[in-house]
Amino acid sequence: MTSHDHGISDDPALVSGYGFHLPPELIAQQPPRARDAARMMLLDRSTGALSDSRFIELPHLLHPGDLLVLNDSRVIPARLYATRQGRDSQNQKPSGVVEVMLAAQISDLEWTALVHPGRKVLPGERLFFAAPGADPNAPPLLEAEVIARADFGERTLRFSPVPDFFAILDRIGHIPLPPYIHRDDAPSDRDRYQTVYAAQQGSAAAPTAGLHFTPATLDSLRDRGVELASVTLHVGLGTFQPVRVARLDDIRLHAERYTLSAATADAINRARRDRRRIVAAGTTTVRTLEHCALTSPTPDLQPHTGETSIFIRPGHQFRVVNALLTNFHLPHSTLLMLVAAFAGYGNIRAAYAHAVADRYRFFSYGDCMFIA
Repeated sequence: MTSHDHGISDDPALVSGYGFHLPPELIAQQPPRARDAARMMLLDRSTGALSDSRFIELPHLLHPGDLLVLNDSRVIPARLYATRQGRDSQNQKPSGVVEVMLAAQISDLEWTALVHPGRKVLPGERLFFAAPGADPNAPPLLEAEVIARADFGERTLRFSPVPDFFAILDRIGHIPLPPYIHRDDAPSDRDRYQTVYAAQQGSAAAPTAGLHFTPATLDSLRDRGVELASVTLHVGLGTFQPVRVARLDDIRLHAERYTLSAATADAINRARRDRRRIVAAGTTTVRTLEHCALTSPTPDLQPHTGETSIFIRPGHQFRVVNALLTNFHLPHSTLLMLVAAFAGYGNIRAAYAHAVADRYRFFSYGDCMFIA
């Protein structure tokens, strides 16, 4: 585990204020035996009281009339391997393999991506993507031109048109497991690193709080009288990049695309009017709902599609979300800052200390907490 040189402090205005010591063996490398088998810490944000439970108990913790909002973004097989062709010679044969992590779709043919090693991959260069084990003389299944360069390996790619881009991704791409999972992706990850309600293709990482839900969980929630709704936020570049500044004031997040449907906007507006709890499954859902409320020209939310780079930190006044289900996040991460904003900085420091001491499993395939 790296600290990105931030260290650990107790100042909520500094990135180092969100550091904590995490034994490497607590970072989950595999999903639990069953989706709903994870442990779940309960945190009362008004008192700071902590208790230990299991995710399977979630339906009993929600109230009839609660509105549970899920992020239905679907993870794409975003990790690809390409051979390079330089800019200078049309006759130059492809050479050198680079890893390409698709991060966000800009238009039908254009994507932002992280390229590794990226230092020598410059605008004008072409990348060729073949099927695993394909004949080296066979034509590539995808081709892309590098059209722009940014810092830290970020590139903009323009792909040549193909009949079904996502079908080719399914054939040649790898599930983009996070860098703290120290193994190659396995066929089982195509199912387990995906929520059971995933619908809208476009994420480069899973909305991990949703990985715990099963169809039976969703049925139990409905039977209890919990209303379900969904938003879409496609998780992009920010997930893979560490915070490189020292102060929260200097943090700037990448924009991510979201959709608030008419049905969900109506469900949220009704719940707010009725003073019913709105429960967010995951930080991506929180960011979408809070952005929509913060930017809405009317008290009611309006259905729309847009982009958000909202950074939620201690001091944020929550306008929509009343309770939160979330996994345990990386030290110094903006997601940990969001959770501290919701639960209280001191409460989260205590909760994470308890999680480490009690050997909770951390990060994407790990355990969860319910904050209300």
